[in-house]
Amino acid sequence: MAKNGLNLTMFFLFIITYCYWESHVKLADFITPSPNSIHLIKDIFILAGQSNMAGRGGVIERNWDGIIPPEIQSNPGKILRLGGDLNWEDAEEPLHADIDVNKTCGVGPGMAFANALIDGDPRRFPVVGLVPCAIGGSGIDEWSRGGRLYERLVRRAAVAVERGGEIRAVLWFQGERDTINITDAESYKGKLQRLYIDLRTDLNLPLLPVIQVALASGEGSYVEKVREAQLGIQLPNVITVDAKGLQLQPDGLHLSTQAQVQVGEMMAHAYTTFRLLSLVTGD
Repeated sequence: MAKNGLNLTMFFLFIITYCYWESHVKLADFITPSPNSIHLIKDIFILAGQSNMAGRGGVIERNWDGIIPPEIQSNPGKILRLGGDLNWEDAEEPLHADIDVNKTCGVGPGMAFANALIDGDPRRFPVVGLVPCAIGGSGIDEWSRGGRLYERLVRRAAVAVERGGEIRAVLWFQGERDTINITDAESYKGKLQRLYIDLRTDLNLPLLPVIQVALASGEGSYVEKVREAQLGIQLPNVITVDAKGLQLQPDGLHLSTQAQVQVGEMMAHAYTTFRLLSLVTGD
């Protein structure tokens, strides 16, 4: 009698486990959710900085050539962007078209970054949410706490989290503007560090990773001074990838489409390497 009771209990446990597996594991694997579902869990990445983050790849004399390499193809249901209207939608280039509205936007590093994450580990990154915030021509002072660009970033980040997901990192590509005069270049490091500290505080993520790009070019003659500041940042969880030497557009300032793909893939590699090291060390 006791044996029959045990068998019956095991049978019911099997049924319960099987039903849970059917309804959760299989559906999660095969159903593509709607981009606007508030229940959709996303790995969220903030895209901030100035024109090279906003995307000028393929833009010549204010016209974008519309060329989309395979590395930046849209990936419906897998790569989303938070639009200017604060709604999630399938991401496609130009990511910043309704954010950096006063300039012509082309290819930036965001789509290459997201595709590289998914291609590298689709189960770890089932849905990537990109939050474009970059504005062409913006200097570091415009990104200080209390400023318009800073406050908009924090507001958009808050909305992104409310609608499902967690912020995994800030992707930062800026500084070309601050190469124009020596005063801005010399004060850049302190202001950049303060920006990262303030963002971590206001987003309530004290160890939030920042993947930043060391400049390939600048608007002025103090490019090396700003690069020195970027490479010398001494904060935890700040990882730098270097764009120096990558192909530029004919204007000598903005990265080409292929260079933007390279930057996006470098940032993805930096983030995944950081994450693996964090898992190993337990940080």
